[in-house]
Amino acid sequence: MATFSSRTVVSTRREWSVPAAEPWGAFLGDVRAAIAVASVAYREVHQLPEDAPLLDDALRFKVADNEIVISFTVEEGQQ
Repeated sequence: MATFSSRTVVSTRREWSVPAAEPWGAFLGDVRAAIAVASVAYREVHQLPEDAPLLDDALRFKVADNEIVISFTVEEGQQ
């Protein structure tokens, strides 16, 4: 007889998008501002001090059509 368990995990992805239209791409100031705001949100969700360093995998950066998307995912129960 097989032994196994099942679970459903609900997650929320928080995203910030920075315009990066061709041929010029994104502005450094816009990228820095989005990273700063995303970092604050990450620390709040995880109840970290505002000066706590983030782990290397805390934020994700994805190149999409005409934008850079900065995000992190939170599983239900962590918020």
